Amino acid sequence: MASALDRLEIPYTWQKVVPFVGELTPTPTINDPKDVVMFGSYTLWRYAKANDLEPGVFKIRPFVHEEPWQTFLLNGADALFLKLQDVPEKLPNDGKNWSLRPVEDSKEEPGTVKTTDEIIELANKVLALREHEIPKGSLRHDTELMFTEPVRILKEWRLWVVRDEIVTHSLYKEGSRVIYRHEIDDDALEFGKRLVQANPGYAPAYVIDICRTDDGLRMLETNCINAAGFYEADLLKLVSSIDEFSDIQIGS
Repeated sequence: MASALDRLEIPYTWQKVVPFVGELTPTPTINDPKDVVMFGSYTLWRYAKANDLEPGVFKIRPFVHEEPWQTFLLNGADALFLKLQDVPEKLPNDGKNWSLRPVEDSKEEPGTVKTTDEIIELANKVLALREHEIPKGSLRHDTELMFTEPVRILKEWRLWVVRDEIVTHSLYKEGSRVIYRHEIDDDALEFGKRLVQANPGYAPAYVIDICRTDDGLRMLETNCINAAGFYEADLLKLVSSIDEFSDIQIGS
């Protein structure tokens, strides 16, 4: 991203995020708090909010609750939702495999497949801690989790959406192989456009992950654009599209 910013002659600064605290070092010099975008850790939204920085971080709503996307979701209709504190009691311990992820775009637990034994063990470890002992950004007692049936995925792409337009994309997984290429199948790109059009105004800027399965194309999730990996996106297009919101100073 720094290379793209340099080429576009957009000013930026580098900061480190203090773990669990959310402060930045060194303290950034900000000329106009209404013209700042922050990229890096998801927790930057707290700093942006505390310092009234705008746009700051483009927060998003949980995609699983967005009605226009329900029919497009991977196993969305059959999903099971439980708070972590309810997992030991309500998740059947039958050795079944589940694909799980937090409902909120909080990065508390990456999307992954686990057995019920592993999930219950994870829940009990968290529940053994008192709330004040749990670091910020970690699974908590009241974290809502989404459980779905594992599905064989053939390809996965990330789409970057700015003002309801897909501005760039990247392949990031093919079968079980992590592979980054700036490419997308024509029908996958059209599918992504359908998703954006189905739910206009979801957020000023966000990321959609989609996939190809044996049963066709499906929506995996949305992510906060400020904390999503870039893979092989066209960063010149991405930075230009975000900069067009206004004369923005981008902090990283």
